[in-house]
Amino acid sequence: MKVLFDLLPVLLFFAAYKIAGMNDVAASELATALLGAEIGIKQAPILLATAVTILATFGQIGWVWLRHRKVDTMLWVTLGLVTLLGGATLVFHDPVFIKWKPTAVYWLFAIALLVSAMMFEKNLIRSVLEAQMSLPDRIWSRLNAAWAAFFALMGVLNLYVAFSFSEEAWVNFKLFGGMGLMLLFVIGQGMYLSRYVEEEPQQ
Repeated sequence: MKVLFDLLPVLLFFAAYKIAGMNDVAASELATALLGAEIGIKQAPILLATAVTILATFGQIGWVWLRHRKVDTMLWVTLGLVTLLGGATLVFHDPVFIKWKPTAVYWLFAIALLVSAMMFEKNLIRSVLEAQMSLPDRIWSRLNAAWAAFFALMGVLNLYVAFSFSEEAWVNFKLFGGMGLMLLFVIGQGMYLSRYVEEEPQQ
């Protein structure tokens, strides 16, 4: 359930884009009414999907706050980026801004992992996973670096797909490609870590 909740804005973005694409005339009229400018049928799906994503992200953070009275820093960062870049897409009617959003998030994750490790000697991956597994220090360092590299590469790949293929191909990649590559990375990580997980001594 948590995975689905975390993916909610992405899922709603995908759904809104597809539904708007299948009802292009109605989508154009709705986008025109909401944005106060004439929006063509080709522009409407991405603009409506962007608006839905912004609202979903606000709703997501509101729900987290109501339940836990605390919101992770990266969720606030994600909200800031989707509001800034998504808002620019809506104001200028240009999808380039929202296409940069996944890359900005990926690269910020990568920078946070590297800067925390190199400047503050804090392994963020270890902080998250240490309660679930025990690993040698050198493996925690490799794991942190691997995640930083993965996020950096995902940011590059997002830009490649966004600006080398059709808008619809990018929307599909944003959901299925991103999830698929993440799943493969996690599976590969699990296979690698299985050799190093330290078993707790039996009482």
